[in-house]
Amino acid sequence: MRRKIPESTLPKLNRSKLITREGMDRLVEEHNHLWKVERPETTKKVAWAASLGDRSENADYHYNKKRLREIDKRLLYLRRCIDDFQVIDYNPKQEGKVMFGAWVEIENLEKKLKKRLRLVGYEELTTNKDYISMDSPMAQALHQKQVGDEVIVETKIANFTWKINSIEYDKGSPETKS
Repeated sequence: MRRKIPESTLPKLNRSKLITREGMDRLVEEHNHLWKVERPETTKKVAWAASLGDRSENADYHYNKKRLREIDKRLLYLRRCIDDFQVIDYNPKQEGKVMFGAWVEIENLEKKLKKRLRLVGYEELTTNKDYISMDSPMAQALHQKQVGDEVIVETKIANFTWKINSIEYDKGSPETKS
């Protein structure tokens, strides 16, 4: 028997509810695909498998019922994200500073290492290896800094110093296109 861990002992995840326009578009696209394509197809398969009679040993029925539960769980999660997240579009006031949605090129002079990263919401991390969460220590250290600034990123292992070489923004949101 599994023991339930009291919620008061679990670590609190202080994740920001921010997302880029592209990130929100991907969530909406996934939601629509699941709702309009995958769920109806899976529902038909469940109905077909159920019509065969004995469900106790019907692998198609059990597999597709499980898949339907997975789809419904993901739809619920996506709906919450779409409703709760705040889309942050590019604003010209962001220019010159590292803010949400920025592409930042940084350099560690000690290790002779360069990185190009984009500060995004946690839900977008799976789409690109160069994305980092706005809630990460690196993003927090870079936030509001400018080109030429040096930042110290504190981790459990050590502190690392990074220099900001460039800051860019994707300016393709609907409000800023001409």
